[in-house]
Amino acid sequence: MFYDIIKRIKFLVSEKRELYLLFYNILGFYPSNIDLYVEAMAHRSAMKRDANGKLIDNERLEFLGDSVLDSVVAHILYNKFPKQKEGFLTSTRSKIVQREHLNKVGLSLGLDSIIKCSSIMPSHNSYVCGNALEALVGAIYLDRGYEAAYDFILRKVIDKSLESFASVEVNYKSKIIEWVQRNKTTIDFELISTSMESDTNSPVFRSAVVIGGVYVCEAEGYTKKESHQIASKKALKMLAHDADLRNKILLNEQ
Repeated sequence: MFYDIIKRIKFLVSEKRELYLLFYNILGFYPSNIDLYVEAMAHRSAMKRDANGKLIDNERLEFLGDSVLDSVVAHILYNKFPKQKEGFLTSTRSKIVQREHLNKVGLSLGLDSIIKCSSIMPSHNSYVCGNALEALVGAIYLDRGYEAAYDFILRKVIDKSLESFASVEVNYKSKIIEWVQRNKTTIDFELISTSMESDTNSPVFRSAVVIGGVYVCEAEGYTKKESHQIASKKALKMLAHDADLRNKILLNEQ
């Protein structure tokens, strides 16, 4: 306790005290190595350099944080659901660490306001905040160790949402395949295009859902699988509310 008090006083009189306070509000503790956290918020587009002229960005920390996040979430789920099988644990973990959720967490922590980019933050469908969150986890792991990373992920990434992640069905592709089988028709997922997102240099896949030979919709994702899931979710909503579309598909099969 005494050591923590001395440590806090040291941070507050430091010339970087504003940075320490900024990250304290996000993390719930004062960093020991503040430079790690600054690096975690450095998007590669910012072209930041260290004293030796070496380019600094958060990609290496993101790589580390991604692995730590997977391990910690698996650890939490293993303890929380002792009777569940591997398939359930894998599925639940994938929901928790999916880019969309991590991006929402990053935004809720206010990372969008402190990430260093070369220009205006990318559009809402970008995962820059989610990537920065992973880098932040990597920084915590290097700075404070596994237990601190575990505690942060439990509080900030999983929090009170664990039960909903464990119960919500998000495999929309399976759902639409079930609809197709019930209605004795066919489904195809066609890759429309592949491009690179300029802000993050990430690949973007656009896929279309074609049911019974009828084009239904298309959607983008950062993987083919993700584009299939998003397009399937969109298609299910359209099928539920558009009787003309349903009739067109079913009549086309006759």
